Amino acid sequence: MAATANRKDHPLSMRLPDADLAIIDRAAQLRGRSRTDFVREAAVRAAEDALMEAGLIRMSQEGFAAFMAVLSAPVAPVAAMVDVLRRPPPWDRDGGQG
Repeated sequence: MAATANRKDHPLSMRLPDADLAIIDRAAQLRGRSRTDFVREAAVRAAEDALMEAGLIRMSQEGFAAFMAVLSAPVAPVAAMVDVLRRPPPWDRDGGQG
């Protein structure tokens, strides 16, 4: 008798309202993805976010003191950001001629 290979894929079944399914299908189509790929990617991303939010950040007392010193230091403008913020927005660049 032939041994069966261990599958790496596990089915996941969900019941969704028609409206939810329609919006998922529309978004998946816009991304050029299958419904399965789109939902899998979104679920994995949400799971990673939840795990990152729940994780602890550990550091030494010296590291924490250095971190707090950086946060407490006076701010200095970043020249490149100041330049970008002084530019007119793209929708105003044509002189309002739409």
